[in-house]
Amino acid sequence: MRYRLLSLLIFIASTTFAQNDAKLTAKLQDVFKGFNGQAGIYVHNLKTGKTAAINADTLFPTASMIKVSIQCGLMDKIEKGDMQYNQKLVYRDSLLYKGEDILGSFKDKDTIEVSKVALLMITMSDNTASVWLQKLVGGEYINNWLDQNGFKVMRVNSRVPGREAVRAKYGWGVTTPYEMCRLFTMIRDGKAVSAAASERMYRNMGRIFWDDKAISQIPPYIQTASKQGALDESKSETVMVNAPHGDYVFSIITNHNKDQRWVTDNEAYILIRKVSALLWHYFEPESKWAPPAGIDKYMKDE
Repeated sequence: MRYRLLSLLIFIASTTFAQNDAKLTAKLQDVFKGFNGQAGIYVHNLKTGKTAAINADTLFPTASMIKVSIQCGLMDKIEKGDMQYNQKLVYRDSLLYKGEDILGSFKDKDTIEVSKVALLMITMSDNTASVWLQKLVGGEYINNWLDQNGFKVMRVNSRVPGREAVRAKYGWGVTTPYEMCRLFTMIRDGKAVSAAASERMYRNMGRIFWDDKAISQIPPYIQTASKQGALDESKSETVMVNAPHGDYVFSIITNHNKDQRWVTDNEAYILIRKVSALLWHYFEPESKWAPPAGIDKYMKDE
């Protein structure tokens, strides 16, 4: 508890003196102009401490980004000895979350390790894997971990008693762009659960299959840790970029989107790519890298 309190105080102190990057904020406002929906973003350059924010404290649906919180709850249980990362689980048909998930193709009574279920949850954003792990850990347990670590609004809503009204408005989870960046920063800094647990989570988050939005605008030889979220009316992405001139993290979340098509040129997806490209070249102005001609056909993941 003392360690968590100290980490929280250090984080608050560091953010209190963070300087607003007015130039970057203006550039982001230009990109956001004309977007047909609600959009928010928080950007933090971890080397300079400078930040840029638009609706950064506004509540948004997490969609699949809530799976990072589920991962933290899982690691906390493992850290306490209540579960093991390599323990075997028995899949049951009743766990199926209808869709095209890999785990959903398993047969009743098939076995799989927790480690692989966790990887599927983060890397593939497998919903069946995510619901299974949330059930094993407990939605209330995950929310308690978030509360104890100073997260004021980020919570799991689905399958958590007492959060039905919030779920009706925001879906599976609720957060802000600021709190998503704070969670990623804790993991990057080794302060989420423990240094060892944070490293395991960071490795998982660096193996994302869905790399056709924000990550597509960052050179493939640059390490990133990320998580995406998507609903008909909401598209989002949070990315930690281990850039040559200093790490930076950003979270862009949209809601009430007019364009609800599930296509590569969805308006929100275009916005996410533009923001990611802007940030890369803003923080790495000497970089000549750009997505190569013809890459689009290799970014059609489904």
